[in-house]
Amino acid sequence: MASKTSILSKRALQLTSRRPTTQICYRESLRRAGMATVAPPVTQDSTSKRGPTAMVFMNMGGPATTDEVGDFLSRLFSDGDLIPLGRLQNYLGPLIARRRTPKIQKQYADIGGGSPIRKWSEYQCEEMCKILDQISPETAPHKPYVAFRYANPLTEHMYEQMFKDGFGQGKGGRAVAFTQYPQYSCSTTGSSLNELWKWRNRLEGKRASGEMHPPGSITWSVIDRWQTHPGLVEAFAQNIEAQLKTYPEERRNNAVILFSAHSLPMSVVNRGDPYPAEVAATVNAVMARLGFSNPYRLCWQSQVGPSAWLGAQTSDTVREYVARGQTDLVLVPIAFTSDHIETLYEIDQEVMHEDAQNNPGVKRAESLNGSPVFIQALADIAKAHLDSGMSCSRQMGLRCQGCKSERCLESKRFFAGEQAYTSNFVM
Repeated sequence: MASKTSILSKRALQLTSRRPTTQICYRESLRRAGMATVAPPVTQDSTSKRGPTAMVFMNMGGPATTDEVGDFLSRLFSDGDLIPLGRLQNYLGPLIARRRTPKIQKQYADIGGGSPIRKWSEYQCEEMCKILDQISPETAPHKPYVAFRYANPLTEHMYEQMFKDGFGQGKGGRAVAFTQYPQYSCSTTGSSLNELWKWRNRLEGKRASGEMHPPGSITWSVIDRWQTHPGLVEAFAQNIEAQLKTYPEERRNNAVILFSAHSLPMSVVNRGDPYPAEVAATVNAVMARLGFSNPYRLCWQSQVGPSAWLGAQTSDTVREYVARGQTDLVLVPIAFTSDHIETLYEIDQEVMHEDAQNNPGVKRAESLNGSPVFIQALADIAKAHLDSGMSCSRQMGLRCQGCKSERCLESKRFFAGEQAYTSNFVM
């Protein structure tokens, strides 16, 4: 009998392969022109009772060309939710960005001249929406959008596109902010939601109309974490198993699996950020799915600046193990849902070539990217959320123990308060 996973994979492939030829040409021409895919105007589907629904993938983003690196870094280092620099954030952030721009431009040049994160984000969202149209017709049509925190398409650009497509501005409609960080952190998902809340208020909330929830504004709900979803776990496990099979059978079970996630400043960790625990939960779930077949460790990457960050660092871990003679290592980017500079440059070039000294036993599991199992998981998560009638998880409403941010408080209040309106979309 075929496994449940293989059936899901075939189903995802079947559903995601249905695309009219004209639509392919239209989207391809937009991609070649360097433009985001434009969603058609919103129309009520005759089979839909609660649609249309905007599905918004949130992520940090990445510069599409080396010319965009400076602006990308300036936004990144100016974000106090991600890199807290205190009262001088607005001065120090752009200054650090300018100093680092030439170095980071070279790194992007080395991986092809830009980040592939936009390509993968748009692809994953579009394919997920096709599946949702099939498995959740009552909320169809599902319109794909991408909102990046530091690169195009920025949150405000996404919001303006939604207006053009018929959402909000007196027309109402439902939108789901779907974080593409499986594990919640105030520095990542929290920052993206704070930005969404800011632009919502500027464009159709209190600052725009004088009302907190004016008639005909967009109703938002949030998928704020999904760190142990079975589909996510299965997608990671399959990629790890595929890489383990490349080792000789007598060495396979002794290869060390190194899960690598983006690190955080210890000031953020000590404030009570849930990210380290949620990453560890993903790691444990994946290893349980693998039957704890191999020794493993969780390590952290991408430390910036002289302040203390969560460790041990991935680069140090690989260097130490190789020096001890443990040269069969499988690196797994456990907090990333697609390739970008942290996988293609930091892991593939710096860690594997420099820290591992090009040792052939040091390998990396493929990123999730276009995995049908992963895209099916995204659709399953989205459908469960749409069916639940919840505006966000219970966890999201709870602030970190040491949180003093009024922006974070108001953002959480807003999205939790959307519950009163989200329930109108559940029958």
